[in-house]
Amino acid sequence: VQLQASGGGLVQAGGSLRLSCAASGRTFSMYCMGWFRQAPGKERELVAAIRWSSEITYYADSVKGRFTISRDNAENMVYLQMNNLKPEDTAVYYCSADRIMKRVLGIPLVPDDFGSWGQGTLVTVSS
Repeated sequence: VQLQASGGGLVQAGGSLRLSCAASGRTFSMYCMGWFRQAPGKERELVAAIRWSSEITYYADSVKGRFTISRDNAENMVYLQMNNLKPEDTAVYYCSADRIMKRVLGIPLVPDDFGSWGQGTLVTVSS
């Protein structure tokens, strides 16, 4: 699966952005997907993930209630709606696909569980 993320930009605190990730390949619908972010000097962290069948989602505590991950398997797209943005959300955001096709249980939660990465899109939140 090849991935292309977009939608980043500069926004004021309290604002919203919607990140999009376009995936290539006929098997996109069989992969769990995730959004990671990496701020300068910090490790890459999982922000949100969604199971290939969409019935399970995961959110980091820092974004719960503000971010929503969704996917459109017919369009090979995954989205991250980010509301009430805070300066600490500033980072490069990456979309990523599970290393395993049709994971039987749960969703991947660590970077090593993911096998394909997009190029990243920068989100900057000003105070």
